[in-house]
Amino acid sequence: MKPPAIVILGEASVAIARQIQSALPGATIYGLAERTQTVDVSYNRFGDTVRELFSSSTPIIGICAAGILIRTVAPLLVNKRAEPPVIAVAEDGSAIVPLLGGLTGANQLATAIAHALDTRAAITATGQLRFNVVLEAPPSGYQLANPEHAKSFTSDLLAGATVKLLGEAPWLNQSNLPFDPRGTHTIEVTNCSVTGSSTHLVYHPTSLPPGKLTIVGTGPGAAAWMTPEVRAILQSATDLVGYKTYLDLVQDFAHGKQRHESDNRVELDRARHALDLAAEGRSVVVVSSGDPGIYAMAAAVFEVLDREPKPAWDLIEIQVAAGISAMQAAAAAIGAPLGHDFCAISLSDILKPWSVIEQRIAAAAQADFVIAFYNPVSKQRTWQLAKAQEILLNWRSPTTPVVLGRNLGRSEQSVRVISLEQLTPAHADMRTVILIGSNKTRTIRRANGEVWVYTPRTYEEC
Repeated sequence: MKPPAIVILGEASVAIARQIQSALPGATIYGLAERTQTVDVSYNRFGDTVRELFSSSTPIIGICAAGILIRTVAPLLVNKRAEPPVIAVAEDGSAIVPLLGGLTGANQLATAIAHALDTRAAITATGQLRFNVVLEAPPSGYQLANPEHAKSFTSDLLAGATVKLLGEAPWLNQSNLPFDPRGTHTIEVTNCSVTGSSTHLVYHPTSLPPGKLTIVGTGPGAAAWMTPEVRAILQSATDLVGYKTYLDLVQDFAHGKQRHESDNRVELDRARHALDLAAEGRSVVVVSSGDPGIYAMAAAVFEVLDREPKPAWDLIEIQVAAGISAMQAAAAAIGAPLGHDFCAISLSDILKPWSVIEQRIAAAAQADFVIAFYNPVSKQRTWQLAKAQEILLNWRSPTTPVVLGRNLGRSEQSVRVISLEQLTPAHADMRTVILIGSNKTRTIRRANGEVWVYTPRTYEEC
């Protein structure tokens, strides 16, 4: 079962939602944008959001009237064996009603919510009430081989039939089923191929479900710049993998999760470790800053998958969740310097030779791209930026605007504009992204002292 979505309509429901969330690790609170402020994910349309969650097999806990939930998902009802749980909870927490998904865990989920709110779930399934088990819906780790017989089998037990158990399963031993060594009916737990019948239910133990690996970007640093998608993914994870600085940025999501720190220069080792964790059936999130696909961990994960394939990794579900990159953040803070064609070049020669970097700078400068420089200066690399400036001055005016964005999205953020001829290694470090204007990039200086930089969309020749 996926981690559930707790859907609320107003800020008054947040307290109850947080109580439920504390009992259901990984649950995400969705709140109506115009009426809530302190939720995990904001939405604009209740019906569209609930239907999207239902269609993606996400369990839904609505703190609202049962009727609105029923009317919302009614057009989507097709297969009771595959539909996710849908549960209505009263705004004051006094009533918990499983509406749908009795065969996919709704009653168990409702019971867990009731325990968290110190009340009782309104479970109406007769078999569950009498026997404390739903034979059609075994727990994770077991599969019913003949589900078509479960309903009549349960009806017979309710009418007085008894059952003998062959094999072992804790969830059956802990139930209130009318066990008798000479029972008229049989429940068998086995790894063998056995044909069941209306009086003989057969359960097979199963292995773990496939794990999931998601590579996320948290944005430049500010929590407000983290996308709702990334927040939801972090909430549902079992393990967080990444460089310590980046894991610290998502510390609010780390409660109850395994944290796996590593040095910033061991990207491939980190990718291998994350893949191995996911292969164990875990929900693993690899955390990058900015966007994970721009000079970050997404490429490292796919590089390991490509070069070092393992059968265990083939079953893993893999997702990349986008984030706001440093160059986007710097551009937004100063205007629109990326308003026309641009490119990004890393000045780090750790993973590629300087000769390649030099060639790319020259080509981009000659083609008159706006250029975003990542990793411009480090303690060990101090000469590359000066060399890049030298190359650029062959094709760019000394007065070309240069944007220096440092610690973007953090309290110590600074964004300023200098000219290309003023650029020196002292202006930058590994927390700085540099935007080099094209020959068309312009600077606007306003009467109040503000400075804006933009690259026109129109590009006529003079």
